[in-house]
Amino acid sequence: MNYGFAIDTRSCIGCHACSTACKSENAVPLGVSRTWVKVTEVGVYPDTRRNFQVTRCNHCSDAPCVKICPVSAMYNRDDGIVEFDPEVCIGCKGCMQACPYDAIYIDPETQTAAKCHFCAHRIEVGQEPACVTVCPTHAILAGDLDDPASEISRVVSSNSVTVRKPEQGTGPKLFYIDGHDISLHPTALDHDVAGLMFTEAPRAAPAYTDQVAEAGEMMADGPIRVAPGRMAEHMAQVAYRARSVVPWHWQVPAYMVTKGIGAGVFALLALGSLFGWWVVSARDVVWIGGIGLLAQVATVGLLLADLERADRFLNLILRPQFKSWIARAVFILIGMSVATGSWWLAELLTYVQVVDLTWLRLPLAGVTLPMTALGASYTAFLFAQCEGRDLWQSPLMPLHLLVQAIVAGAATWLAIAPLGFEGPAATLLIGALVVDAVAILGELGTSHASELASRAARDITSGPWSATFWIGAILVGHVIALLLALGGPIGGVLGGLAALAGLYAYEHVFVMAPQHLPNS
Repeated sequence: MNYGFAIDTRSCIGCHACSTACKSENAVPLGVSRTWVKVTEVGVYPDTRRNFQVTRCNHCSDAPCVKICPVSAMYNRDDGIVEFDPEVCIGCKGCMQACPYDAIYIDPETQTAAKCHFCAHRIEVGQEPACVTVCPTHAILAGDLDDPASEISRVVSSNSVTVRKPEQGTGPKLFYIDGHDISLHPTALDHDVAGLMFTEAPRAAPAYTDQVAEAGEMMADGPIRVAPGRMAEHMAQVAYRARSVVPWHWQVPAYMVTKGIGAGVFALLALGSLFGWWVVSARDVVWIGGIGLLAQVATVGLLLADLERADRFLNLILRPQFKSWIARAVFILIGMSVATGSWWLAELLTYVQVVDLTWLRLPLAGVTLPMTALGASYTAFLFAQCEGRDLWQSPLMPLHLLVQAIVAGAATWLAIAPLGFEGPAATLLIGALVVDAVAILGELGTSHASELASRAARDITSGPWSATFWIGAILVGHVIALLLALGGPIGGVLGGLAALAGLYAYEHVFVMAPQHLPNS
């Protein structure tokens, strides 16, 4: 048994009965959709043609949403349907980032992930999905793709069919007969420049805004005005947009900075202790490491703040799905916290002269170093599971995150150096900033494997995110930070703070820019 959909775009009349039936059958709240009809128009009047495309979850054979879900709220049924369980979902929104088809949303009533589930409750009693039953032209087919006698199997095998984004390797099981290229590829038309067929979209930065103007906001010179001074004369025109959202916001780039501080300061303390490259005292570990522990606490707080269902956080520990790097991350953070916390406590007892535990420094540093390396770099593997964001698939990211942790650790150390914390922080920060700049050039300046990755990189370097990137990340976070680090104690404090501010600016554009590119 292997259920799938086929959409005959030659028969679809764009009546939206499928969307309405889906909402009614599954009690889908207003503002979100499990099924929607994409409408595009091509040609120049009077030689025009409208194309309709039913869009929904693809019930992939190798579903990235299932792999990234940390609590198995998204899962594959034996019959090939990708189902979800709202009772265990924690609202991490990882599935939304992993889906290359923008088919998952957060239910505004339950605050959990939801999507098309093939009307599984109807399938189980021998009925077809509601959208299939209601379609007046039989444009939607559903059935067992493994059964050669089924209608869908015969139709798919006897027609030229296409799927969306086959290059992602997800094995989508939503087949389009006579699928139209502009409808299949959301980046085929620059929506922000072209506007909409019936309404005027607000020109708000960043590009690819997910809002549409109300009817009353249409310009006075006609409802078909699609850009300043231009009427509807494009070769391709979008009718309207289904609302999409940006799943991750400022909490994620902020967590990457605090995690970098938490891992970075202890990595430097461990390196100095193990290899004797610089002197590390109990006082250093207590005060500098104390800042690192506070940063780790802030990291957990930011992660909780970004969950839609933070009340279910314990599901990550009690029922983890270990193929997910979100689940693995929880245990890596716990391991790093135990290692660093144990070392800090031993040094605190030594520092306040309760008991001399100096002999534990090397073994605890030896355990701490690999845990901080894991803590700094695991986000790269988590981002790699977000297959809807191609820029995050960079093979350089694990090493880049290690470098960023050194930047964060050295910047933190340098910022408190005037309080008597001697060390190589200035030298380390300068060297790490140079390497970090090279890594940024590698991630953004080289060729990319996909159009979406290239567009995201362009948006960062020369598009709507360029000011934050060049002024915040490069000028403040690298050039000014490096110059200040050379300027003595006060300059070092300002240089360390500038480096941390620049690190946040970079993480902000790196996290946000890919999320504003259209997937549907």
